[in-house]
Amino acid sequence: MARFVLTRILSMIPVLWLVATVTFFLMHAAPGSPWDAKVSGGRRLDPALEASFNRRYGLDKPLAQQYLIYLGNAVQLDFGDSYTQRGTSAVNIIMRGFPYSARIGILALLMSMAIGIPAGIIAALRQNTLIDYGSLVLATIGYALPDFVIAIFLLVIFAVQLDWVPVLFTDWRSYILPSLALGVGGAAFIARLTRASILELLGQDHVRTARAKGLKHRAVILRHVVRNAMLPVITIMEPALAGLITGTIIIERVFGVPGMGYLFIDSITTRDYPVVMATTLFYAAIIVLANLVVDIAYGFADPRVTTSQ
Repeated sequence: MARFVLTRILSMIPVLWLVATVTFFLMHAAPGSPWDAKVSGGRRLDPALEASFNRRYGLDKPLAQQYLIYLGNAVQLDFGDSYTQRGTSAVNIIMRGFPYSARIGILALLMSMAIGIPAGIIAALRQNTLIDYGSLVLATIGYALPDFVIAIFLLVIFAVQLDWVPVLFTDWRSYILPSLALGVGGAAFIARLTRASILELLGQDHVRTARAKGLKHRAVILRHVVRNAMLPVITIMEPALAGLITGTIIIERVFGVPGMGYLFIDSITTRDYPVVMATTLFYAAIIVLANLVVDIAYGFADPRVTTSQ
C-alpha cells in the first residue's frame, strides 16, 4: 500500500509541472504587456516607466531565464507580488478569495446530494412510472443546461423579480443562488447514478435471498440496496467537490462573489501573471489531490488495485 501511495504522489509532480509550464508560456505569448491595462484612453505607458516595471518584476530577462526563476519560486510556493495590487502576494490573494469559493463548492455539493440521492432512490423504486420518467427528464435537462444559464435564470427570478435574495453579494443569503446554480448539474448526475445503482442491486442474488428470508420490503431496501448503492455516489464526492470549487469561475462573475474565480478573471484581463499562474496551479493541485484521495480510497476498498501497480 505504501508503494502504491508513493507512486501516486510521485505521479502528481509531472502533472503539476506540465500545468505550470503551459500556463507560463501561454500567458507570456499573449499579445501586449501587463502594463497596457494601467493606461486608459488608448494611450501607451511611458516607455521609461514600462522599462522600470519590467526590471522590477524581472520581465526584462530572457524568457527561458524567467521560466527557470518561476519554477524555482513555485516549488517554494512563492509566485511573487501581484502587478495590480501592489505589496500583495499572489498567494495572499488566493487565500483571500478561496474561502468564498470553498463555501460555494461545499454548499453546492450538499445541495446536489440532498436533491439527487432522494430523487434517484424514488425514481428507481418507481421504475417505469410517471415519477420515474419525470425525474429522468428533469435530470437530463439539469445535466445538459450550462451552469451559467441556470445562474442567470435564478438571478432574474429570485433576486430581481421576487427579491428573495440580494442581487449583489452582501450577506449569507448571497451564497444560496450560486450554490444552487452549481448544484443543479451535480444533483442531476447523482440522481441518475443513484437510480442506476439501485436498479442494478435490485436484481442481485443477495437481495432476492433477503426477501426470501421474509425481511420486510423497507428493511431490504435500506439495508441491502440503498446502503450498497451509495458506494458509487460516495466515490465521486471527492472529485465532485474539487470540480465544484474550481468550477465557480463564471458563476462568481455572474453573482459578483469575490472568490477565486472572480479574481482569476480579473487577473487574466489585467495580465496579472503571478495571480494567473498561482491560481491555475492551485486549481490543478486541488483536482490532483482529489484524485489522489480517491485512488487511495480505492486501494483500501480493493487491495487488488494496489497489488497490480
